[in-house]
Amino acid sequence: MTIDSKQILRSGTSIGANTKEAVQASSKRDFLMKMNIALKEASETEYWIELLIATKYIDANASKILLTECKEINRILGSIVKTTKNNLKISDD
Repeated sequence: MTIDSKQILRSGTSIGANTKEAVQASSKRDFLMKMNIALKEASETEYWIELLIATKYIDANASKILLTECKEINRILGSIVKTTKNNLKISDD
């Protein structure tokens, strides 16, 4: 397993772990923090997938669904974070 594939495994599994923790959050702010971490990990995972495609470590056509799914997870998590911030009246500062 290459360093890149180890990174994608770490960041990819962290998305689910942080989302699971967010469901059990002790407060809305704790929920937001965990979902924000999940969003950052999803963004990192997308980066690693794109890098693996660019370096031809994985086939672009075969991994198109994987990249599409990762982008969708990013959109979903981004929406959850934005809505939660709005509900808590937190700015992006």
